[in-house]
Amino acid sequence: MNDLMLFPGAMAYDPSIDAWFTGAPLRLMMQPWYERIRACGRDVRELMHDVCPTACVGEAAFAYVNAFSKHASIGFYQGASLPDPSGLLEGTGKRMRHIKLHWGQPVDEAAVTALIFAAYNDMQARLRSTP
Repeated sequence: MNDLMLFPGAMAYDPSIDAWFTGAPLRLMMQPWYERIRACGRDVRELMHDVCPTACVGEAAFAYVNAFSKHASIGFYQGASLPDPSGLLEGTGKRMRHIKLHWGQPVDEAAVTALIFAAYNDMQARLRSTP
């Protein structure tokens, strides 16, 4: 479990996350993606971390969304180990990867959704294999 980002304070529903989506258009653009993350399973918990909505399996973080001035992103805490046949993931870190989304540009919804569920399933598997 040393390579997992754990958040013991994660909860079933954090109202500050819904508030985060109001205001900036790029934040609003990310709301449907975060709803897909929330809907992955009954064991999904959430919290605000580094000022962005973060989702966990139990207390182990698997995904987040964020918005910047020119793009938004969906990030995966163990993204380096995820299958990415569409080549959407960016980043060079040891573990984390993200997808950049730009206002008005098309998104391969099926590929993004597949990565979300792959990240969720990957975290579930990691937690099952941890003694």
